[in-house]
Amino acid sequence: MNKMDKLNMHSLNKVDDNIAKIGQLFPNSLTERKNEKGVVEYAIDFDVLRQELSSVIVEGNEERYQFTWPDKKQSILLANAPIAKTLRPCPEESVDFDSTENLYIEGDNLDVLKLLQETYLGKVKMIYIDPPYNTGNDFVYEDDFAQSTDEYLANSGQFDEEGNRLVQNNESNGRFHTDWLNMIYPRLKVAKDLLSDDGVIFISIDENESDKIKHLCDEIFGASNYRNQLLVRRRIKSLNIQFAENGLNRFNVGFEYVFVYSKSDDFAFNPLRMKKINASEKGSWNVFWSNADRPTMRYNVLGFIPTTGQWRWQKLLADEAVENYIEYEQKFASKISLEDYWNSTGKTKRFVRRISDGYGKNGGVQYWVGPSDTSLRTSNWTDVEVSQIAKDYDLPFENPKNVDLIKTIVSSLSEKDFIALDFFSGSATTADAIYRLNAEDGGNRRFIMVQIPEVTHEKSEAYKAGYKNICEIGKERIRRAGKKILEEQKAKNKGLFDEEAPKLDIGFRVLKLDSTNMKDVYYNPSEYTPELFSSLTDNIKEDRTPEDLLFQVMLELGILLSSKIEKTVVNGKTVFNVYGNTLIACFDNDINDATVKAIAQQKPYYAVFRDSSMASDSVASNIEQIFATYSPTTERKVL
Repeated sequence: MNKMDKLNMHSLNKVDDNIAKIGQLFPNSLTERKNEKGVVEYAIDFDVLRQELSSVIVEGNEERYQFTWPDKKQSILLANAPIAKTLRPCPEESVDFDSTENLYIEGDNLDVLKLLQETYLGKVKMIYIDPPYNTGNDFVYEDDFAQSTDEYLANSGQFDEEGNRLVQNNESNGRFHTDWLNMIYPRLKVAKDLLSDDGVIFISIDENESDKIKHLCDEIFGASNYRNQLLVRRRIKSLNIQFAENGLNRFNVGFEYVFVYSKSDDFAFNPLRMKKINASEKGSWNVFWSNADRPTMRYNVLGFIPTTGQWRWQKLLADEAVENYIEYEQKFASKISLEDYWNSTGKTKRFVRRISDGYGKNGGVQYWVGPSDTSLRTSNWTDVEVSQIAKDYDLPFENPKNVDLIKTIVSSLSEKDFIALDFFSGSATTADAIYRLNAEDGGNRRFIMVQIPEVTHEKSEAYKAGYKNICEIGKERIRRAGKKILEEQKAKNKGLFDEEAPKLDIGFRVLKLDSTNMKDVYYNPSEYTPELFSSLTDNIKEDRTPEDLLFQVMLELGILLSSKIEKTVVNGKTVFNVYGNTLIACFDNDINDATVKAIAQQKPYYAVFRDSSMASDSVASNIEQIFATYSPTTERKVL
């Protein structure tokens, strides 16, 4: 008979997980020891493990190739240490909170990645990050390596007494590269676990730390999974002009880099396409010779007969192109892309359509050869810029990434239905790019944006405009991007096939990192005497809502944070049903047998209650019998 198990309510302890994996490979190395609290726990006997690996292990001062820096071991411990934190939902700042599958998470990205690592283990197809470049003016995350595991578990990610969480990493700092490496290493290490086996990570960086990021990624992802180092244009500047940086004269390189690593050999790239800039987009006809004069080649195309010049095509080819246009517009428009139409029907890539701004004053006919308005990308990436000076949404954010760069990166994946993660999201360009790509090709890409709420300077334009931190800018950018794209789609469709067109997900669910919902007694009950227990009526913090508890439970049970949530009332009690009976939870007080029975009859995979929510001891004791009768396979959990 299944019993009511207590949830852990903190992130995975990677050390325990690693010990279990080593124990499976070498059972004789698994032993037991007493920890600092006197509790017996599993551990690895390294003498035995060394013996098992005696032919390959490297010890002592023996010379070998390695990449290291001060505090590297501490950064590994930091990546593995568990935290007692949670993500709290914020519906009022979200768009389409109940239906969207996109996430925007505010908080220190290391803590957020740790909270996601079980739920999204192997579920993220693509990661793109644009971390601090360590130019001497960038800020790095201040992680305290001096704390013990227990202190870190209780305090990690908290702001200091002055509210500071980010520190400026000046080049005069003797730990200039060390601090940056200690910042980026644990985040990449945890992020790797989120990638699917056929997943890929793209990392934007400049010359300051490009060599370091290569070494880091070779170690974390494996040198064999290095896919390339893309050269991407910064902004158009003369390469012959020297400029002063930190007192040094240097050539302006004019380029930045995007490092690409896959999780394994399973990853496959998609042929990249780019916007095709040609005369037809400017209104001229590349099927029309204005300086030629063959009257027999002046015939009717979509109601237009030229009086001078001539068509380049024979009428038979022109008629075929018109037929393709009519068939696509009437049968397939808004349903599939033009390229998919060609591929699925076997039609020639000859296509004529009417446009409003044709050649001169003669009307309007446009001709396409090849997939829609795109063509295969050239042999380099230098035609794509890193920085975008123009601000598409009139938002005060300096040097946002060019959305076309991110679109190109995302489109390199062969799939159109996956989760993309950006844990240095900044102005949320990645979210914007995913919205646009989905609108263009009918994809179902979902995003997870993570950004620490870095405050804006009081003298900055962002602060003056009312944006107190970067997250406020990012969220507003996504709202405006979604609204703009939806308006463009409606204008393009002109009301045709709206009921059959795929619905774009232009929403996002906002979650905010916070301390755990549980009081300390939940994690350390042995430290409380019976007298103290009598004064503690509940183990949940007073300021936490049922929705707060639900999302921490979802994290604990590995249920996607974008899952659909239905909120109903059963016998006067609020009941949450997550992802079609995967989880049913009720956190109200005074729950009686009737409520428990109604939940059990829905046969959920998980059922979760508060420890203190039962109306009486008899209800608590009856839970097992009720579920045994109506849903014996349900996993019952208690807070």
